[in-house]
Amino acid sequence: MAFCAKCGAQLAGGATFCSGCGAAQGSGAGGGGTSAAAGTGLEENVAGLLSYVAWWVTGLIFFVIDKRPFVRFHAAQSMVTFGAISALYVVLAIFAAVSAMMGVGLLGSLISLALYPLIGLGSLVAWILCMIKAFGHERFKLPFIGDIAENIAGK
Repeated sequence: MAFCAKCGAQLAGGATFCSGCGAAQGSGAGGGGTSAAAGTGLEENVAGLLSYVAWWVTGLIFFVIDKRPFVRFHAAQSMVTFGAISALYVVLAIFAAVSAMMGVGLLGSLISLALYPLIGLGSLVAWILCMIKAFGHERFKLPFIGDIAENIAGK
């Protein structure tokens, strides 16, 4: 399956011009379109994996610079998943700090001793699983989040 180097649209077999943006395609567009990234020079599976490496940050970078649907999906899933986890960590930290200031320090301690490690373990498992699936060139969708990512990436 080949993709346009300019806009990332899927190309018909042997197409010399993109039907989406009209850009001329090089000699490798017929069969090697999955190898060269639109803007990154990476193979799709490697770019998908790298979308997860630094959580939502690399997801955002690849979402902006790579227009291939596979990479955009994994970048969007990375942004949604790890952006939500980062936000959850911030909310829990604020809650723990406020409870400590209000004299209910035990509640803040329970949060940091119980919830942080559980969220961290779940995040680690999701992170590794998503990177393995992306490198295996699978369009693996996390429950609930995968549908949101598809909507963001534009399927």
